[in-house]
Amino acid sequence: MADQFGQKKMVDAITPMEEDFAKWYTDIVKKAELMDYSGVRGCMVIEPYGFAIWENIQKILDARLKELGHENVSMPLFIPESLLQKEKDHVEGFAPEVAWVTHGGEEELQERLCVRPTSETLFCDHYARVVHSYRDLPKLYNQWCSVVRWEKTTRPFLRSVEFHWQEGHTIHETAEEAKAETEQMLKVYAEFCEHDLAIPVIRGRKTEKEQFAGALATYTIEAMMHDGKALQSGTSHYFGDGFARAFDITFQGRDNTLCYPHQTSWGMSTRIIGGIIMSHGDNNGLVLPPAVAPIQVIILPIAQHKPGVLDKARELQERLKKAFRVRVDDSDQSPGWKFAQYEMKGVPLRLEIGPKDIEKNQCVLVRRHDREKIFVSLDKLEEAVAEQLEAVRQGIYARAKARRDEMTYCAEDAAQLKEIADNKPGLVKAMWCGELACEDAIKEQMGLTSRCIPFEQEAVGDTCVCCGKPAKTMVFWGKAY
Repeated sequence: MADQFGQKKMVDAITPMEEDFAKWYTDIVKKAELMDYSGVRGCMVIEPYGFAIWENIQKILDARLKELGHENVSMPLFIPESLLQKEKDHVEGFAPEVAWVTHGGEEELQERLCVRPTSETLFCDHYARVVHSYRDLPKLYNQWCSVVRWEKTTRPFLRSVEFHWQEGHTIHETAEEAKAETEQMLKVYAEFCEHDLAIPVIRGRKTEKEQFAGALATYTIEAMMHDGKALQSGTSHYFGDGFARAFDITFQGRDNTLCYPHQTSWGMSTRIIGGIIMSHGDNNGLVLPPAVAPIQVIILPIAQHKPGVLDKARELQERLKKAFRVRVDDSDQSPGWKFAQYEMKGVPLRLEIGPKDIEKNQCVLVRRHDREKIFVSLDKLEEAVAEQLEAVRQGIYARAKARRDEMTYCAEDAAQLKEIADNKPGLVKAMWCGELACEDAIKEQMGLTSRCIPFEQEAVGDTCVCCGKPAKTMVFWGKAY
């Protein structure tokens, strides 16, 4: 069987994505050793290689949050039922997904405890005790933790009962400051996805139907996967003073009046690992963006039994590890096995060094995403590795963007929208009147949900794609994970 490069496949154990996309995805997460199934329904074991990807995501995002003045905190795992009930819309939004603790040991609890699905109520309870004056504001907090949502149908990384994430929670003196924070954090997520993860995203606002429970506005970045489905990749919410009023959070304003603060929350989770897989992977396995790859360069000694080859490979490792995540595979497996193994793992760059290369003071660099081979002088190795890792980043971004552009369509009426929904995987740009009835009808009749109202608006018609009335805005519609 040949792959997309026209060469014989090195790994035949992966189901081709064209044959069964869901099986292809499952094959990759298992065979690349990202996760294992656990004995707890809907919960997974994130294996070292998978967790290393999350740690690299964490490291980059955490540094950026701290640069913007955010501080990390840790909130309790449990939420008393009475606390959760204080914000009506919020609790209603999460009620179907809540897991409850009813017993402590053999004693029945007097009040049920919710295992946190998100932490707005916990932060509000804390803010009510520590915020007294405008001088106490803003509070720019972030938490790295896991949360539990009792999902009926689960898939590794994309949707699980327990998952890891970061959740930012900030509280501000004015609405303007809170809105600016909400928009700033969406920009942080978008730039992280596009630069570090090489995933092109659409920035926009959710419709009222799709916004977060208790929010006045939810902003989102939406990415397209290989199969044309959308993945909500990061969200940022503006709450106004609704939570503050529900939890009686007040402060003395600059004019000595009692004021309610304005809040935000925002988050990105381990589902973005699923997004990386489905944005960049191919039928040989993972294709990892260099910024988050656990191994950026794998050094493979060729004819390693010959004198000097292993020593040179280790010498190159010592040089490169000062700037890159690098490893030498000196196992007794064949070179072909090693090529396939590290393609499966998605390592961005392979470095081959053998006796003839040593004689010529060179090595071979092979890019994962296109298998391009580059012969490099060892005198300029560090510069060449940096250049090729950037070439990988640019290459996979360009490929993902071209695919998204090719699979984005326009519909001017219901018939066109239906035809596209039935026959063409991807996103659809279509006008909307703003009425919930039309949004519901599109979902029911065509299986499409509103992904976002993009910030960059364009007119693809004058009338609503559903009812034919004058349109108010352009919306991206699609099927989603």
